[in-house]
Amino acid sequence: MAEKKKKHEDKVTKSALRRGMESQKKQKVAALKSKPKNAPAQQQEKSGGWREYFRGVRIETKKVVWPTRKELVSYTIVVLIACAFFGLFLWGVDSGFLAIIREVFSISMN
Repeated sequence: MAEKKKKHEDKVTKSALRRGMESQKKQKVAALKSKPKNAPAQQQEKSGGWREYFRGVRIETKKVVWPTRKELVSYTIVVLIACAFFGLFLWGVDSGFLAIIREVFSISMN
């Protein structure tokens, strides 16, 4: 009984995948048909130029949620503390390796 159910599920899954692939093929064909055949590919990509680009940048910049002054100060403090912590940590690891190398190779720094 379970084996029969498993076969049915596999069959349903395969048919769903097949339908999905057919749909993707139809979309690709429609996209290819919608492009003019005689227009060069470079002209199709270029639509506006510099003015359109900066207009888009301005529009997208307006959508940005800027942090408040309080958030900015707190984020800056967190970043500075993290930088100091990791800097000290890496300095300690480096100093430790230097000490180990000096001992192993008997190097003296006069």
